[in-house]
Amino acid sequence: MEFGVIGGTGFYSLGEGAPSRIEVATRYGSVEVERVQMGGVAVAFVARHGKRHNIPPHRVNYRGNVAALEELGVKNVLATAAVGSMSEAMPPGSLVLLTQFLDFTRGRMSTFFDGDGGDVRHTDVTEPYCGHLRAEVQGAAEVLGERVHPEGVYVCAEGPRFETAAEIEMFRRLGGDVVGMTSVPEAVLAREAGMCYAAVAIVTNWAAGVSKEPLKHEEVSDFMGTQTPRVRALFEQAVKTHKEIAATPAATCSCRICAEE
Repeated sequence: MEFGVIGGTGFYSLGEGAPSRIEVATRYGSVEVERVQMGGVAVAFVARHGKRHNIPPHRVNYRGNVAALEELGVKNVLATAAVGSMSEAMPPGSLVLLTQFLDFTRGRMSTFFDGDGGDVRHTDVTEPYCGHLRAEVQGAAEVLGERVHPEGVYVCAEGPRFETAAEIEMFRRLGGDVVGMTSVPEAVLAREAGMCYAAVAIVTNWAAGVSKEPLKHEEVSDFMGTQTPRVRALFEQAVKTHKEIAATPAATCSCRICAEE
């Protein structure tokens, strides 16, 4: 399977018909992956927080999830992220194609190259989200007539609590557009595995201090439920777009460099 999808909050299923479930054994534990059909293409799907949303962001098995997709031969990963917005240009309901991140996580196992076995690497993440795959998603949005912000800076907070108003103001001053809890280390691990990785953020709410009301996870999850059909359609079209482009010669993607070292 060349394509994998990692679904975040509110995004627990994908594709057409009944999926087939696969237990993939990795050195970081067993991971449940669903094999689904999307636009006539076999796709591997992982529910980041579990099918019952019982895994908080700081305890997600990020290394296991990415390693399982790698084991299945996945080369391209599309991911979703439910986020709060700090930008007036990105109100709730907006879709944002992430281009950069600011990492404010603490204590997560964020690399495959932790020194065990003597393998230490320092991975370039100047552009943490794949430019080629992002362009395909943007092209898919144009085909569908779907508006997607082509650029966005994602602030990754530790969670599971929401942020304070002061933290949001700091993130905004540092250049953040949206805030979530999961894109790091996921994007970094995908790069270390030599995968092309693109993430679409779904703005579910205004961030703390911007919102006039207290933030509630249930409201975020409920809102995501209304937005998932848009993202499924976008991903399906992106897979079709990729299949068409892949039929013609293309330059080697820089995302593959780490895996080739």
